[in-house]
Amino acid sequence: MDQSPKAPALPGVMPDRLPERAPAVEFDAKSIAKTLLRATRAGTLATIDRNTGHPFASLVNVATDADGSPLILVSRLSTHTANLEHDGRASLLLVTNGRGDPLAHPRLTVLGTFAPIARSAEAEPRIRRRFLARHPKSELYAGFADFSFWRMHLVSAHLNAGFARAVDLKGEDITTDLSGAEGLLAAEAGAVAHMNDDHGDAIRLYATKLLGAEEGSWRLTGLDPDGLDLALGDATLRLPFSERVTSAESLRKTVVALAATARSA
Repeated sequence: MDQSPKAPALPGVMPDRLPERAPAVEFDAKSIAKTLLRATRAGTLATIDRNTGHPFASLVNVATDADGSPLILVSRLSTHTANLEHDGRASLLLVTNGRGDPLAHPRLTVLGTFAPIARSAEAEPRIRRRFLARHPKSELYAGFADFSFWRMHLVSAHLNAGFARAVDLKGEDITTDLSGAEGLLAAEAGAVAHMNDDHGDAIRLYATKLLGAEEGSWRLTGLDPDGLDLALGDATLRLPFSERVTSAESLRKTVVALAATARSA
């Protein structure tokens, strides 16, 4: 008999709850979860009430860091911030909107621990840039003394992609490995600005031809080794790369190839 100690369960997992004869449904859970994580611009934040321990749910705008870690911008005057200051453990529910039964559309719950990003932190300018690119109206109050960015260390996730399509995931299943991508990360801000300023037509084609979105002045809000983030007003999209990109040169080749594919579509 195996007497080795069991690893502690990840938050949110549901072991041994499916019937033994439940049919296995084949679907790309990690890809769906990654898209929801990167493309959803607002979510339900559940914190632990500092007074009683009750779950406290609130609505927050969400962006992601280069590796996919969720980012939020919150005020110290808010209850959820006071809760996080007391206990950083939290979850975010990210939901896809659509017609019909809301439960028929994919949703992702990510669980982990939030930590504040000090304004003097090396990562703060990158986090600020990525968040405000996704939520430009937040720039009106992002500089207020009581506001700060918080970053989640993502531990686990639960995806429900529809009937009989639920799966538990680890944090590393849906975040992006940044090892060896220092060149790309250093070039990100300049590459995003260059694409928006000089190649808006290509970005529009990415959205309309490759992702089936409506016409409009789509813009890039960020990029990482796994793909591009696009936005048009309140609409957001994720365009994954077919292969991992880790340098400015490989990025250039990839976006050129994507544009060619879009033009021929």
